[in-house]
Amino acid sequence: MTFYDGLYPFYPTARTPAGFNTIEIVVIIIFLVFLVSFLIILIGIRGAERFHWLARITLSLFIGVVIVAVNFSNNWERASATVNTTYKSFSSVNVNAEVGIHVGFSGVNVTLKGVPEIQQNETINYNEEFLWTSGNSFADAYRDGLERGLPDPILYIAEKFTPNSPCGVFSQYKVSSHYASATMWVALAAWMLANILLWLKVPLSGAYMILVTGAFMIFSLISFGTTRKTELCAIQFNDVTLRSSLGPSFWLTLATALLSLIIGITIMALSVWAPQILSKVLVLTDNTNDEDTDIEDYYNVHYRENEKPTDVPMNTLGNVV
Repeated sequence: MTFYDGLYPFYPTARTPAGFNTIEIVVIIIFLVFLVSFLIILIGIRGAERFHWLARITLSLFIGVVIVAVNFSNNWERASATVNTTYKSFSSVNVNAEVGIHVGFSGVNVTLKGVPEIQQNETINYNEEFLWTSGNSFADAYRDGLERGLPDPILYIAEKFTPNSPCGVFSQYKVSSHYASATMWVALAAWMLANILLWLKVPLSGAYMILVTGAFMIFSLISFGTTRKTELCAIQFNDVTLRSSLGPSFWLTLATALLSLIIGITIMALSVWAPQILSKVLVLTDNTNDEDTDIEDYYNVHYRENEKPTDVPMNTLGNVV
C-alpha cells in the first residue's frame, strides 16, 4: 500500500466511489455553508418574516443542490446481485461476491466486493470507472483493464458497454447522458435567474423561471429515460441474472422537478387571486420609508385635524392687537 493515500501501487489514480464521490460531497458542503450563513443572518430578522425567509432559502438551496449534485452522481441507474463466479482468468476457482453496476452521466462504475471480503488470500473489493464523456475513450479504459488484469466479473460487465459490443447500448447511453446533463445545466441557469427575479421582487417572472427549471429537469429525465427502451444484454452469472433499475438520483430529480412546478404554479395563482398573501409570503412590502413613519409618530395627527383656528383681534391695518 502506498504511504499517502492507501491505494494499491498498481492503481495509478484514485478510483471513483460508486455511492458518493468527492465532487458530490464538495457540492453538498458548499450549499450547506450557504444555508448556515443565511440561518445566521435570519437571527436578526423579527416576526413572521423570519419563517418566510427560512422557507424561501431552504427550498431554493435544496433545488439548487439537487440540480448540481445529480450531475456528478453515479446512481441514475443501478443493479446489484450476490453471485458465485470465477475470479481470475485461466482459473476454475469460484468466489462469492456482490457485483454492482452504477450508471451516471459520465460513465459506468462496476463494483465487486467479496462475501466475505477476504477470499483466496486476497482482499476482493474493486470499484472501476469506465467513462464515455468527451475526451475519454471507453474502449481504451476497457483495454487498460485487460492489461491490469482486472477480475473476470468486472471485465465481463464492462464489455457489455463497449462500442464494439453486440449489445449496442454504448451510443444510446452516451448520447442520452450527454443531453440529460446539458438540460440539467440549463435548469441550473433557470434556477439562478428565478432567484434573482424573486430577489428583485418580480414574483410573476420568477414563477415563470421556476417553471422553466422544473420543465428542464423533466426533459433531463426523459432524455435519460430513453435508455430504458434499449434492453441491456443479459448479464448472467450461472443462474443469477443482473437486472438494472432506475436509481435514487433519477427519483430525487423527479421529486425536485415536481416541487419546482408546484412552487411556480402556486406563486402564479397567488399573484392573480391573492396578491396580499403573496406579498406577505415573499416579503414584497416596502417598509423602507422610515423617515415618514418617524414624522407621523412625532406629531399627533388627530390633534392637528381637530385643531380649530382661534380668532385673533386685528386692527384695520392688519396688525395683531
